Amino acid sequence: MSAVFEQIFQVGFLAAIIRIATPLAFATLGEMFSERAGVLNLGIEGIMLLSAMTGFTATSLSGSLWLGVLAAVLTGMLMGALHALFTVALGLSQHVCGIGVTLFSSGLAYFLYRLIFGQQSVPPSIKGFETLPIPVLSSIPVLGPAVFNQFALVYMAILAIPLAAFVLYRTPWGLSVRMVGENPRAADSAGVSVIATRFQAVILGGALIGLAGAFLSMAQFNAFTFGVVSGRGWVAIALVVFGRWDPWRSAGAALLFAFVDALQLRMQASGLGHIPYEAFLMLPFIFTIVAMAVMSRNAVAPSALLKPFRREER
Repeated sequence: MSAVFEQIFQVGFLAAIIRIATPLAFATLGEMFSERAGVLNLGIEGIMLLSAMTGFTATSLSGSLWLGVLAAVLTGMLMGALHALFTVALGLSQHVCGIGVTLFSSGLAYFLYRLIFGQQSVPPSIKGFETLPIPVLSSIPVLGPAVFNQFALVYMAILAIPLAAFVLYRTPWGLSVRMVGENPRAADSAGVSVIATRFQAVILGGALIGLAGAFLSMAQFNAFTFGVVSGRGWVAIALVVFGRWDPWRSAGAALLFAFVDALQLRMQASGLGHIPYEAFLMLPFIFTIVAMAVMSRNAVAPSALLKPFRREER
């Protein structure tokens, strides 16, 4: 165990936390926007997988990483719009539609990947994003190499957190999102289009979820596999509750999960051979379940979450 504690205080461990937290931060912020508008998006797992596949494929075929990121974002927006069509426009069950979107997106990702790349003995890979040190800041002891010598998408995730907080709390559109998530009747009476605002929030959430998928296949692994997401979408839903639907708290929850995940990786590498590695793999998810169970007791969800809006009903 002393070897584990030694690694915790290394720069590499802090950098790993930031990298692991990046896709979770994107996905959690995307889910948070959707839920603040009153729409639960259980399609997040499948959307991340499909976005990872389209981003990887676009990069592999074009040679452009940013074209791949664009493809992943557009995929997320498209699937977000599909989910909004069923849940917002048609008023169908958000639980059922979300699971349906996950199953559809996952199946489509597997099908298209096999169709494009076939059954290869060695999975194709790409040259992914490289670390981009920020001058001066990357020279700061400990913090510099860990935070300011990262991938471009990591910097985007860091900037997305205060930007999401500003948009949600300091802009008229953010006020509209919070209104339609708390009291859509009052929002409608004030002249806010509940349907349009919810569509916009879910599509924006889909774009952020698409960025999460892009990071996994184009920066973290530089390849697409069927287990590339590995439950991160479901974790993001729990982190939104843990963060109480707030951008800063949700980002903090993502960092906390990333810390536990990075810790279990170090524990596997520390030579604790008498403990099955599966026990270490369970740690982040056990933490998520316990944290959600504890925090959900006092968490107050948006009042109109899961409730479809029909203007003709009073």
